[in-house]
Amino acid sequence: MPLEIDLRRSLSPLVSSAQDPTIRLRPEAVIRSSVTPAGPATLQVTRSGPRTFRAEAWGPGAGWSLDHAPRLVGGDDALDGFRPDLHPFVARAHHHRPGLRIVRTGTVWDLLVPTILAQRVTGGEAARAWTRLVRRYGDVAPGPGELRLAPTPEVCAGLPDHVWHRMGVERSRAAAVRSAARHAAKLERALALPRPDRLRALCRVPGIGPWTAELVLRSAAGDADAVEIGDFHVKNQIAWNLADEPRGTDERMLELLTPFAGHRGRVVRLVGTAGRRPPAFGHRLRVIPVDHL
Repeated sequence: MPLEIDLRRSLSPLVSSAQDPTIRLRPEAVIRSSVTPAGPATLQVTRSGPRTFRAEAWGPGAGWSLDHAPRLVGGDDALDGFRPDLHPFVARAHHHRPGLRIVRTGTVWDLLVPTILAQRVTGGEAARAWTRLVRRYGDVAPGPGELRLAPTPEVCAGLPDHVWHRMGVERSRAAAVRSAARHAAKLERALALPRPDRLRALCRVPGIGPWTAELVLRSAAGDADAVEIGDFHVKNQIAWNLADEPRGTDERMLELLTPFAGHRGRVVRLVGTAGRRPPAFGHRLRVIPVDHL
């Protein structure tokens, strides 16, 4: 029997903001634009039964999108080797979130750019930058929904610093996007590599470090073991929910996640959707992943 799929929670990592022009996500349906290996496409997936969905697609990449639609909603996610019973919180979270799946988009570029834009800034700043970039420089997506496509690598590579600055993106993040654009084809091919090799392939690109690479690969490759090392919040969330420790380090986070090897990213997602917030101490801090420190 296929696994239960919670569409909204499973696909939420693909949504960069409430105004994201590339996707509309509802509890029972999603419509999303993407630039596939076969060309631009818009895919709509709608629930038709408790564990079944109906997919439609438009554009030159429609066939590719339909072939990959089950993976996009987490239909090929597998729980083999996952032992939620190894920790009481993980067992409870998995019980209350049985439909939380690790999705697989099969493409890197449309996830990589918004993730780079989220480096070193708050979520609100990143969301505004992505929305402005897509609305100004992304083409209209095929099909319904009034969506837009992520700007192509060629477009992003050609945008000068002053254009990025007007969108609220400083020079270092702009340089990282341009660097990724120059290596876009190579990064797409990296999805076919074994996990350590594809991670190294992304991290070889200037401006892409472990935080960015792991986040992208969790959803692009359906990597249930990907953990965003260097995240300001995740290490504290893991420490608080798995060990009642209000603050954690990357080393402590990885130690606590060791029993769940192969599914560490799944546990991170469960903590993010069902966990308690760690106690707040001191002033609010600007969120700075370690990719550029």
